[in-house]
Amino acid sequence: MTDESTNPMREAIETAISENPVILFMKGTPNQPACGFSARTVAILQSLGAPFAAVDILPDPRIRQELSTLSNWPTIPQLFVNGELVGGCDIVTEMYQSGELQHALGLENAPAAETEPEPELAQRPLSIENRL
Repeated sequence: MTDESTNPMREAIETAISENPVILFMKGTPNQPACGFSARTVAILQSLGAPFAAVDILPDPRIRQELSTLSNWPTIPQLFVNGELVGGCDIVTEMYQSGELQHALGLENAPAAETEPEPELAQRPLSIENRL
């Protein structure tokens, strides 16, 4: 059994969260989301012009396992802002519609939206992208 303090995957996830003010753990990449929930979350962030880092959890199942253990949140995507878990797609969508997400991202001048933007599903090779 691995000691939590020497778990390289968990340490890498914690470092990514602490080093990126806005980071989205998702299925696929922003250019090619691999599920509708990830696509919707990316579309919301992009519609706000919010810079964010993204991590594709699909290449290594340990990423999802450690992330879910660390965040105590079972589903993907997971959005973190300033080191804190904001939530998954449904919470991000609700916060976007109410204007809370814009506030959390420091985009107070961005208006609240009645509906979320439509995600674009592109056919491109998978890659991890940093949108900071």
